[in-house]
Amino acid sequence: MKIRVLGSHGSDLLVKGSTGSTLCRSVGFLVNDELMMDAGTLASGLTLAEQQRVKHILLSHLHLDHIKDIPPLVDNLSGLVDHQVVVASVPSVIGGLQKHIFNDVVFPNFFNIQGPRHSILRAKGLEAKKEVSVSGGISVTPIPVNHTVETVGYVIRDDIAAWIYSGDTHLTEEIWQVAARIPNLKGVFIEVSFPNSMMDIAIQSKHLTPTLLAQEFRKIGKPDLPLYVYHMKPTVREAILQEIAQLEIERVTVLEEGQEVEL
Repeated sequence: MKIRVLGSHGSDLLVKGSTGSTLCRSVGFLVNDELMMDAGTLASGLTLAEQQRVKHILLSHLHLDHIKDIPPLVDNLSGLVDHQVVVASVPSVIGGLQKHIFNDVVFPNFFNIQGPRHSILRAKGLEAKKEVSVSGGISVTPIPVNHTVETVGYVIRDDIAAWIYSGDTHLTEEIWQVAARIPNLKGVFIEVSFPNSMMDIAIQSKHLTPTLLAQEFRKIGKPDLPLYVYHMKPTVREAILQEIAQLEIERVTVLEEGQEVEL
């Protein structure tokens, strides 16, 4: 699988450094050009031609930084695609998206508005811990994790490889137990939002720090497994990077916008 990093941060910010400016974008990962894992940087991170290839959007939870680019995608694709874009997650996320965003007040309900043949968006409810097939021979399994709202991580697999996407999470158990049992697991994507100095905020908002990341990663029991870190808040990115560098984890990569990962 080819995973393209459209956004790897917990918010959007233009960060000025000694070598120039870096644009940090909200979370979004494009898998094999057709499947989006969360949608913080879906429309703003892809050309129009690339957006037209998206077939599925898989959401971990309802927080704005993970859903906010779905409305502009709809605006961009109106009248240009013959297929529906399937938006999939557990029922509370799909229901919340329609109630709070696509409600004909904040934004038109493009799950119902008919084009020449069908609506642009199609909702698909997923059942926790039940595997389903999506685009391009890929199957996904939502696994509940521990966040302030109902949230799922995912097992994503094809015929060759599998990987784990944590979603936003704090200390949790089930997804790491699942990871430990997958024989062809090629990597885990785990969020880290705050440095250790902001542990109180991390606990209250149910996110991870580098210290908690190491604790969670060890639960998998595969110390040589590639670990990919995302969801850092841009204003504290440098502190997080320094703390991750001190962790005794063999194969850790902090993701950046524009990277591609092959699994």
